[in-house]
Amino acid sequence: MTNPSLSAIGFNALVAQALAQAQAPQGAALARVIEQHGTHCVVHTGAATHIARPHPALARECVLAVGDWVFVEVNPADAWIVSRLTPYTSLQRIDPSGARQTLVNNVDVAFLVMGLDRDFNPRRLERYLALVKSAGVWPVVVLTKADLCSDVDARLEELARRLPAAIDRHALDATDAQAVQALAPYLGAGQTGVLLGSSGAGKSTLTNALAGMSVERTAEVRASDSRGRHTTTSRHLHALPGGACLIDTPGLRGLRLDLDEDALAPLFEDIAQLAQACRYRDCSHENEPGCAVRAGVPADRLENYLKLRREVARDRADPRAQRAAKARGKILERAYRALQKQRGR
Repeated sequence: MTNPSLSAIGFNALVAQALAQAQAPQGAALARVIEQHGTHCVVHTGAATHIARPHPALARECVLAVGDWVFVEVNPADAWIVSRLTPYTSLQRIDPSGARQTLVNNVDVAFLVMGLDRDFNPRRLERYLALVKSAGVWPVVVLTKADLCSDVDARLEELARRLPAAIDRHALDATDAQAVQALAPYLGAGQTGVLLGSSGAGKSTLTNALAGMSVERTAEVRASDSRGRHTTTSRHLHALPGGACLIDTPGLRGLRLDLDEDALAPLFEDIAQLAQACRYRDCSHENEPGCAVRAGVPADRLENYLKLRREVARDRADPRAQRAAKARGKILERAYRALQKQRGR
């Protein structure tokens, strides 16, 4: 039997299902990872928090992330995480080194936060949507700083033309009480949400508003380019008053997707439908005559789709082909440098 207080940190039917399929280590307590700091985690048992380290055997098996449900052995001198429940959802990206990085686990809804200032970028939003939808997480677009924008309706109409109609969109002022009312329906008891977006978009301000208190530090953005500082430097899970949980995250400087081309389809259904009318069955939608996609899809949206498709194709390519391409690139680079040196440049 689980501790009833676990419901305050997101225990729900999906976690119960994973728990029923797991073998609980004797003497270990079920807990949730609320912070992750490299060599150790902060876990919550529903009654107390503990600083715990992953057991070496578990560390070899997986890398823990905020939102994970784990079994922890708490001793007088230390605490050890000995096993993990299989996550029911997982948001992952490819980090700058080319390795797979888990951002968060076991989330139900992702609030994609984008400012209505210079942070507004539909291309980046489509990238976040591809990440979230491919993981089976409910996406909700949250446009902040509506109080500072003179053309909110025009921005909403732009997204309505560009995004699937089923994706909810909200324009709000994160400091206003109405922001809490707008997002509350997505955060019922037992639900876990995550805030994703760039630095300065208003994620920490939203976290504080939804928590009903100041739990995250905030800072002003630069007036020149609306860029924000990383006031949130690590992912942290917060329990909300209504029984839901919310994970605030640092702004991502880059989002390289860890998915295949099929995972892009739900976000670009219009392109898939129009492609059936292209003159050529294997149309790449780039320069072929009679391309129905180029004729019917806004150029910027199509360009973003083609860019994402090239990225996922490259990342899914055979590793040997990748190494060969890299070797060829080095050869061409050396030849170019030699030519420039010969020309005295």
